[in-house]
Amino acid sequence: MATENPLNVADGGPDSSEASPPPSHAPEDELKPLKVLVYSDDRGVRQQVLSSLGRRPDQDLPPVAYVECATEPMVITQVDAQRFDLVILDGEATPAGGMGIARQLKDEIYQCPPILVLIGRPQDGWLATWSRADAVVSHPLDPRTLARAAADLLKRRIALPS
Repeated sequence: MATENPLNVADGGPDSSEASPPPSHAPEDELKPLKVLVYSDDRGVRQQVLSSLGRRPDQDLPPVAYVECATEPMVITQVDAQRFDLVILDGEATPAGGMGIARQLKDEIYQCPPILVLIGRPQDGWLATWSRADAVVSHPLDPRTLARAAADLLKRRIALPS
C-alpha cells in the first residue's frame, strides 16, 4: 500500500536540472487513497492481484491502499468496520468461496461497495451472477484484464468519467 510519489526529472524532482513552479493542485501523496479489500486463502493469489493493480490500476485514479484478508470472518469484520471502494474476492478460496461471501455482503451491507469476483473458469460466470458480483475475472489472472475491471468499478464508485 504505497502512497509515495518518487520524484523524477519529468516532475521537477531533485534530479531535475530546472526549477519548476509549485503544483497548482495537491501532491499525489496528499490524495486520499482508494481502499481495496483483497480476499483469498491463497497468499499467491492475493499477491498476484496486488501486483496486477499496483499503486494505481488506472492513471485517472488516485493511489490505492490495500487490505488483505485470508478468512471469511476477517472479510466481514473489515467490511463492517470501514468503507471500501472495491472488494475483490477469490471465488476459488476455501472453505468460504468468494461468490458466497459476495452474496452475503450484497444482502447484509447497506450501500455495499462494488465486488469483483475471481472465478475459476469462464463457465462459472453464471455463479457470479447469482452472487451479485459487479464484475468477474477468470483464472488464470491476466494483469491487464484485472486492472481494467478494477479501474472500471473504482471509477464508477467515485464517479470519475471513463
